[in-house]
Amino acid sequence: MAGRGNAAFFAAKHGGRRLARLLRNSFICTFLHCSIIMLQCGECRRGRETKMNGITTAPQVDVVIEVPFTLSGKTALVTGAGRGIGRAIARRLAGAGARVMINDLDEAMLLESEAELARPLQVSHVAGDLTDPAVPEAIVHATLAEFGAIDIIVNNAGYSWDNVIQKTTDEQFQAMLDIHVVTPFRILRAASSYIRETAKKEIAAGQHVMRKVVNITSIAGTDGNPGQAGYSSGKAGVIGLTKTMAKEWGRYNVNVNAVGFGLIGTRLVQPLTDAGAKMEMHGHQIRLGVQPGLLDSVKTACPLGRLGTPEEAAGAVLFFCSPLSDYVTGEVLICGGGLHF
Repeated sequence: MAGRGNAAFFAAKHGGRRLARLLRNSFICTFLHCSIIMLQCGECRRGRETKMNGITTAPQVDVVIEVPFTLSGKTALVTGAGRGIGRAIARRLAGAGARVMINDLDEAMLLESEAELARPLQVSHVAGDLTDPAVPEAIVHATLAEFGAIDIIVNNAGYSWDNVIQKTTDEQFQAMLDIHVVTPFRILRAASSYIRETAKKEIAAGQHVMRKVVNITSIAGTDGNPGQAGYSSGKAGVIGLTKTMAKEWGRYNVNVNAVGFGLIGTRLVQPLTDAGAKMEMHGHQIRLGVQPGLLDSVKTACPLGRLGTPEEAAGAVLFFCSPLSDYVTGEVLICGGGLHF
């Protein structure tokens, strides 16, 4: 800095005010340019040193992410949390400090989730078939009984039962509507009394407390997908529910949003084979997965060139559960690596 001042003083002393300005501007530009180069070199060292010998891999860097918020004191209800994305969402929420009630059809998987999360005072579970009309209300009541509050609801439970339309039965189509749009509707209806009455008391007391609803949709619901008339319809329907509830519940300080997933690496998108994963639903053995050829073509079409991970999917959901989204409602965030059908 002393060098810059001396140069400017020398120029001004000899009647070169214009020259002084040029020297001063030149110094600033040089300083900024060097700073940018230093930043770029730092980025090169941190994130690009894995590009060697013509081979590019993901940066091998230990990244510590500091969460700029806490969910301590909040209670979340997450459906479909026995495995995959639901378990990852529960892990993210619990890690941010929330108490979490997890639900799934398979109690054994819920116990596994609880053991993995390893937060016995923070995480509890309630098993049940959400397509049973009585179960959504029972789960809401169980959450209130266990934790005394509901601040976050993540309607994540779902599965696919696919076929072309001429081979899709009424039962098959209705099953997709039941789990993907009727179930979220019933859960939100069951929670409505608590949410509305609690919000009214808070508002009357001058308290500004935000609550969150995150409904899970899919690019099959936003774009459509051949062979998924039922699944796409259910996932499109929950977007309509999301946008309507955002308008109904805004007065109660509730953000209602949706996250739409592309292909995320769970059992639902594993290569489909006769020996592959199946699930039993109402007496039907439903094969899970997608055709290997389709899987390869979709990976090629995806701008990021790969499937997403459950943890990445959960990150998008966490945003909508956090104070970072307090002024966002009625929106659909696509978490699909840029892929659209």
